[in-house]
Amino acid sequence: MNFHNILHILITNWKRIFSITFFTTIFLFLIFLLVYPHTFRATAVLLPPEKNTSILGLSSLLSQQNMTSLLSPSLSNASSQLYAEILKSRSTSLYVIKKLNIQDEYDEKNIYEAANKLSKEVNVELTREGLIKISVDYSSKFLPLFIDDLSKRRDFSATLTNTFIEALDKINNEKIASRSKKARIFLESQIKQTKSVLDSVELKLQEFQKKNKTISLPDQLKASIESAAKIKAEISRTEIELGLLRYNVQADDKIFQSVEKKLEQLKDQYRKIESENEDFLLNFNLIPQLGRELTELYRELRIQNEVYTFLQQQYYKEKIEENRDLPTIEVLDPAIPPRRPVSPRILFGSFIGGIFAFLLMSAITLWKANKIQNKS
Repeated sequence: MNFHNILHILITNWKRIFSITFFTTIFLFLIFLLVYPHTFRATAVLLPPEKNTSILGLSSLLSQQNMTSLLSPSLSNASSQLYAEILKSRSTSLYVIKKLNIQDEYDEKNIYEAANKLSKEVNVELTREGLIKISVDYSSKFLPLFIDDLSKRRDFSATLTNTFIEALDKINNEKIASRSKKARIFLESQIKQTKSVLDSVELKLQEFQKKNKTISLPDQLKASIESAAKIKAEISRTEIELGLLRYNVQADDKIFQSVEKKLEQLKDQYRKIESENEDFLLNFNLIPQLGRELTELYRELRIQNEVYTFLQQQYYKEKIEENRDLPTIEVLDPAIPPRRPVSPRILFGSFIGGIFAFLLMSAITLWKANKIQNKS
């Protein structure tokens, strides 16, 4: 069958082909318009997390080591990816379902199954600049023009997307508060322990001075005590930092290992001060026994005072962080009701369906004509 035969057959049967194509297109148009569920999608845009926003009071502990940017989970495009995963998580969907009371829309028997279904409707896109675009597909029922209210569906799609943003902010704040609470509890125990030691050292010093009638130390000895006390206090602060870090990082983390290395170096310096090396001011081993006891008490008192002051400062930082209730998510464009549904694309779908019907009918017509020719 050559081209002229094909063209002749199609022209001969054009009325039949085009009539079936036309009615198929109209049928699809009516199906999409009247029967098929309409899906609305309201999009919101979130700003990327600030690069220098500290989430934990613990970050301030390590500021001298220039590690703040490594501790904060909201610092880079990786943070935007983290937010995207939170938005698609079951926990976020559970919050939205409970807040909007829409369990029956997805699964009225099992709320976790409903949350899983809702999570699949969440669309998250990350731009190269770190912006987060979020939208949630919200579909009507079948026969939407007859048994559903499309206007309410359109408005509710925006509410749904904005509630997901609210859930992200809520979860983010809860996790921050949880971490700060653990740090605060740890610091409370350290403060209590340090205060007890401090009171005990003060009492011992008073009793020693009263018993031995000693009041002050020579200037050279004070300089040695100051040097040793500063290093010992720094050792205690570093040990506290390690204790706090255990709540947030693994033992093989670079930050954790760096602080451990710093602790070892400080301990080495302290051992040198207490050794017989004469390069470190006045050697404690050369002090007479009575003076040595007084020196140790003064030194311990200074160390505990330094540590206690440090703990108090960090405790109040964590307490403020724990009770902070500021938005952590910045919205650039909140979701608004969409003008039209994203699905079905009525005209496009009908047009594609019509083309498919035309090609199918043409193929059937040519096949029948060819079969008749072969028989004859």
